[in-house]
Amino acid sequence: MHIMMPKARQITCGPIAYLVLAGCLIHTVTAEVQMQTYTYKRVGDLEIRANVHREDDKKIRPVLVWIHGGALINGGRQGINGRVKKMFLDAGYAIVSIDYRLAPETKLPAIIEDVEDAFKWIREQGPALFQIDPGRIAVSGGSAGGYLTLMTGHRVKPRPTVLVAFYGYGDLVGDWYSQPSPHPRHQRSKMSEREARKQVSGPPIANSRDRKGNGGAFYQFCRQRGIWPQEVSGWDPHRDVKKYEPYMPANSVTGAYPPTLLIHGTDDTDVPYEQSKIMAEAVWMLPTSRAG
Repeated sequence: MHIMMPKARQITCGPIAYLVLAGCLIHTVTAEVQMQTYTYKRVGDLEIRANVHREDDKKIRPVLVWIHGGALINGGRQGINGRVKKMFLDAGYAIVSIDYRLAPETKLPAIIEDVEDAFKWIREQGPALFQIDPGRIAVSGGSAGGYLTLMTGHRVKPRPTVLVAFYGYGDLVGDWYSQPSPHPRHQRSKMSEREARKQVSGPPIANSRDRKGNGGAFYQFCRQRGIWPQEVSGWDPHRDVKKYEPYMPANSVTGAYPPTLLIHGTDDTDVPYEQSKIMAEAVWMLPTSRAG
């Protein structure tokens, strides 16, 4: 299902409410909601964490995995959308909001590896640690989190139950990312290449709160130069297209792809809404589509 909205960036409750409540009775939160932080993976000295939000009881619940946005460069597990959080908690879900290593200090294959490992940890440890049903996993996120949500549809095994992607993207090498952006929103920060790279010159991190420099300024630099794909992957998007293919959801949709809800604003100048149209077409072109 592809929902287009006139706003550039807007998360609405209506379509998600339908998706969530279609498979779950309306639920009233009666116990206190608690949040616990876990380390789901270690890479050297770096701990990669997840926040778990759920009612303080022992009831086994379906789980929403929230994947934050930030162009794979910024953000962290604390960035879960408030409306989404409330709606899924009200529907009786537990929520797991994950960190993952950030670019450019870490490149795309390792970022996807972190996401895959997060789901493995949720399935293996989640039932005992925070009482979830590993057979009922929804995934959601916005922007880069929407992209990673769509990636879970073919990279995570077993596949999630359902995907909800807000202004995500299925293509990494198109002109929208691999050519200089004309949009004013990407011209707000002007700095030299030396200054921009200094912002992200430290050790690997899994949450932008731990970075000393300004990842937002580096992202602006990438969009001004049209070099985001190369900076997050290490591959030239014009010469090394084949290397990107396993990391582009639009090229990886099969009949086993989970039911998917795509929500995107038609005026979005950061991620063009055509990106969700590309994904919608990929899903609906299937002989036996499983789209929601």
